[in-house]
Amino acid sequence: MSKHDFSLEEFAERRTRVRAAMAAAGLDWLVIFHPVGIHWLTGSDAKSYQEFQCLLISARPGPLTILTREGERNEFQDDALVDAIHTFGGGENEDAVAAFERLALKLGLPDTRVGMEVPAYYLHPHDYVRLKQFFGSALVAEPTKLVHDLKLVKSATEQAYIRAASRKADAAMVVFASALQEGRSELALAGAVYQALLAADSGLAASPINLVSGERSSFSHGAPTARLLRRGDFGNVEYGATHLRYTSTIGRQFCIGAPTARMREIYDVVRRASDACIAAIRADVPATVPHQAARRVIAQAGMDSYRVHTSGYGLAPGFPPTWANRSICWPTAPIRCARAW
Repeated sequence: MSKHDFSLEEFAERRTRVRAAMAAAGLDWLVIFHPVGIHWLTGSDAKSYQEFQCLLISARPGPLTILTREGERNEFQDDALVDAIHTFGGGENEDAVAAFERLALKLGLPDTRVGMEVPAYYLHPHDYVRLKQFFGSALVAEPTKLVHDLKLVKSATEQAYIRAASRKADAAMVVFASALQEGRSELALAGAVYQALLAADSGLAASPINLVSGERSSFSHGAPTARLLRRGDFGNVEYGATHLRYTSTIGRQFCIGAPTARMREIYDVVRRASDACIAAIRADVPATVPHQAARRVIAQAGMDSYRVHTSGYGLAPGFPPTWANRSICWPTAPIRCARAW
C-alpha cells in the first residue's frame, strides 16, 4: 500500500476523525507506534516497524511528523503522505529514543498533554520506560485503541480491497484442493498455495500459513513440515491473501480418503455452527451475538470444551507477526474443534 491507494480526501477525513477523538480525550499530541495506525493515516508500507518508529500528530491541524530509520527515508518520501520526516541511524548506530527526545523537544511536546500508544510487538519495554521518564507529567494517557476504534468501520475503498483479497484467497484454495494427494509433503502443499497467491498478485500475508495433517492435525496453528500425506489423514490449512496489504484469511479442513464417522460428526457440528454464526450477522449487531450463536450449537453437541477460538478474524491490513492487526472481528470464519476425535 502507499499514499496512492486512497484519495487525499479519505486521508484528510481520517486525520480529522483522529484529531476530533484526541480533542475529546483532552490530548494535544498523540504518539502512534502501531504500524497499522501509521499505515491508515499515511499509506506507509515500510517495514521499519521492526525498529523504533512513531508518527506524531497534533490535535490542531498541522503537519504529520514521522520518526524512522534513515534507511526508510526514500520510501516515506515517495510512498507515504507525511509532512516531515526525521530519521536516526544512517551509517552508524544511534540511540533512537534520544533522537525521539530531541524531536519531541523541538515540537514542544513536554509542555502539552500527550497520549502515547503502547501496542504489543511494536514498542520495546525498555523504550517505553525511557519515554515515560522523559515525558513525566506531560504523558496523561496511553490511548492505544484511539486510532484502532476509528478504523473499525471500513470505507467503501477498504471494503473493495478486502473483497479483492478474499477472491485471491478463494482461488488459492482451489489450487490447494487440487494439489491434495498421498505422498505430497505439507511443505509442497504450502508452496502450491504461495505460488498461487503470488501469481494472483497477492502479497504474502503478515503471518505464515498454518498447515497440519495426520497426527499433527490437532495443532491449531502448526507450520507445514516435510511430513508426507497418507491415506486416512485428517488435516487443516489456514492462510491469508492480501490486496494492498488488506488481508483476508481462509481456513479449511481436509481428509485424504473417506472420513471416519467421528470426522463427519465434528464437521457437521462446525458447519452448523458456522451457518448459525453467519445467519446472526447484520448491521448494528455486536460481534458477540454471532459468536454466541455459533457457541450454542457447539455446546449443544457437547463439544464446547474443544473450542480453541472465538469466532472470526479481523478485517484489516496486517503487519507481522499477525495478519489482521486489531480491527473489526465480524465472525465469518469457520470455528475449529481440535482434539475431539
